Amino acid sequence: MNTEHLRGLQHVPMRIPQIRTEGSMIYMSIRRKLFAALCSTVLLLTAMPPEQISASAAEIAHDPSRNVQEEGVGNPFNFGERMAPEGTSIEELRAINHKMTVQQVKYALYKEIDEHWDLISLRFGQTDREKVYALFLGVGTLESTLGGNGDGADIETAFSEGFGVSSAHAYGTLQTAVTAFKDPGTSFMQEEDVPELEWYDLNEANFYDAIISNHMGVRKIIHFIRQAMVDYELTGWQVVRGALKGHNTGWANFTGDNDGYYKNYPDEGAALAQWYYEEGHLYDNVFTWTKGEVAAKQRAGNPWEDWWYDKEPSLAEVSAQPKQTTESTAATGTTSDSKPEQSMLAGDVNLSNDVTAADAVLLCKYLATSETLTKEQAQRGDMNSDGKLNVIDLTLLKRLLLSKS
Repeated sequence: MNTEHLRGLQHVPMRIPQIRTEGSMIYMSIRRKLFAALCSTVLLLTAMPPEQISASAAEIAHDPSRNVQEEGVGNPFNFGERMAPEGTSIEELRAINHKMTVQQVKYALYKEIDEHWDLISLRFGQTDREKVYALFLGVGTLESTLGGNGDGADIETAFSEGFGVSSAHAYGTLQTAVTAFKDPGTSFMQEEDVPELEWYDLNEANFYDAIISNHMGVRKIIHFIRQAMVDYELTGWQVVRGALKGHNTGWANFTGDNDGYYKNYPDEGAALAQWYYEEGHLYDNVFTWTKGEVAAKQRAGNPWEDWWYDKEPSLAEVSAQPKQTTESTAATGTTSDSKPEQSMLAGDVNLSNDVTAADAVLLCKYLATSETLTKEQAQRGDMNSDGKLNVIDLTLLKRLLLSKS
């Protein structure tokens, strides 16, 4: 392999002379567009394997032998720390979010809960992991119908004034507002009181990433749990109830049992959560709407007292523990635990010691002549070991990724 001219690795059967004629420039333009389209397709397919895309699928996606209470569901859709690699265009990113099924939207929330379970369990005062899953489904139903209207996690509100101008500008399953993000130059009140969770900067790449949006939504609710306990001295189930009111209105203060702020948001969310939990719809594609008749029974009682309450929410320190790892990541080039390389790993184009969708994206960009590769990267991308890098290698890499899912 020519290590001095990796751009010369064969993309097509014969090398095209680099003569800037009108015909060659048109050819290069068409080729770049074709490979850009192919990259987008590969990114969508590898993030969401076909067998997991069906909106009618009713089977649980995780291994049924898992002890969910102890281990969580295990990230069966292979979500990474981002929905797509950094550098993905906002248009591509939103297209991926848009294609998420209700089931995928649910499991994306669970991935975030599982990664920070010790902290969430302590702050929410809840030891039943599936009740926490359900509560976030309730909030997600209030905010986005869990993508049941066909939008996946690609739901944006209050954006008419421009990006980040309105404090109500929100995106994603939990409709996480711009105020949740770190932005020292803004006039918005900064939510800097949740040091246990990463505080992402406010920019379009973070704001429109469905996974980061979930993370920041969880962080925002924990911020309001602290506000409910410290500023307003709430206790028991009123803490989480007040925090959800804060997520909706910006204030976690107690404003009366019959206040519409409670009835229409936290109390409705808790009733919906109880319905998902009791009717066995945590892991499928089933969803309901705000005020849906299916939850009339749960709405008639007090789900906070009758169903949710477990123990007192706590602001105690969480002992430092290594971050929970997931089996694999579909959209990032790294995993949380690095494995020593035993031998050259075919398909690991970005040299992360794992094969993920990020490798397919990098290979796509190389084939589209928008990225260069080192000798080692080129060797790992040569899936059929024929000394060439072309669409055949990309196809083989895609098959490998789908077989891992």
